[in-house]
Amino acid sequence: MKTQIKLSMAVLAACFSFSAFAADAPKSMRGADVAAPDAVASEKAYVGSRPGTTKPVARTFSTQPPVIPHSIENFSDINLEENACMDCHSAANFKKKNAPKIGDSHFVNRDGQKLDEASAARHNCVQCHVPQVDAPPLVESTFQGDQKSGAAPAKKAVKKN
Repeated sequence: MKTQIKLSMAVLAACFSFSAFAADAPKSMRGADVAAPDAVASEKAYVGSRPGTTKPVARTFSTQPPVIPHSIENFSDINLEENACMDCHSAANFKKKNAPKIGDSHFVNRDGQKLDEASAARHNCVQCHVPQVDAPPLVESTFQGDQKSGAAPAKKAVKKN
């Protein structure tokens, strides 16, 4: 009987010890209350101004879609009837506007057939191509990118307070 009581006490002590260690569990990056709504970040201005006034941004890996090196704030929304990107980057206009032409991959449908015009599946440019903002990284990173593709080295990591 004494052995059974000692064993029960040992198990209880172990349970209390475990619960004390569990209280020191890792904390979320959001803080203690993960159910609380996130604070709204301040709106950032796009890097670059008018199209054609800034240099293209180097890619960090070979298959990365090029980022948009200019502001798109005054562009109309992309919809079925209108796409302001095509005013400069279409096969018909890119030479006149001295802009990069949309990639050859945009002229292939999902079955691999070559098309005369850009595929409708590629009509929403900002689905893959994004404008840049001057904002610090959200988390520290040592990502270097693909140095073989001629990409610029990554900026030194900045720690967010």
